[in-house]
Order: sequence, then C-alpha cells, then structure tokens
Amino acid sequence: MRITPSEAYDPIDIASLCLWQREQSGDNRDRIQRLLSNLPLAVRQELTPRQQEILHMHFTGGMSVTAIAKELGVNKSTVSRSLSRSMERLYKSLRYSL
Repeated sequence: MRITPSEAYDPIDIASLCLWQREQSGDNRDRIQRLLSNLPLAVRQELTPRQQEILHMHFTGGMSVTAIAKELGVNKSTVSRSLSRSMERLYKSLRYSL
C-alpha cells in the first residue's frame, strides 16, 4: 500500500504549516531598511582598512577575486580569505539588527 504525501501528515500539522508560512511571507521591507542603514557603520567598525578596500573592489567595483589579487599584488587565496572573513564579521555584527 502506497501512502501519498497528504496522507502521511496530520491535517492539523499541514494547516499549522500553511499558517506559519503565511505569517513568515509578510513584508520585510523594514528589516531590509534596518540592515542597509546599519551596513556602512558595521563596515567601518568591524573591518580592517584592507578588508574594506577588497570588499569595495569586489562588490562596488564588480571585480573578480583574480582581478583584485592582480591589482593588489597578492595571492588569489588571500583575497578570497579576506572576502570570506569580511562577510563573516559583517554577518555576526548585523544578524541582530534584523
């Protein structure tokens, strides 16, 4: 006997999931606005000048990791690590502002 997905779950659980999903899909413009207003401050306070430079080159300048490494005269892995660490620091700093 084969059980279909709708038979495998209690209808109350399905209804609860649908209600939760509807509540979570609301407008998040306020959260995004808070994040965008806090981002410049977090970049200045949490990142080193070199991390700020690399982040700016990558996101604002649209440069690849390879291009940044070539321009700065460093290894690609150094740029990649710097971007990764920068993003992690910003995430840790900004996650509570949402």
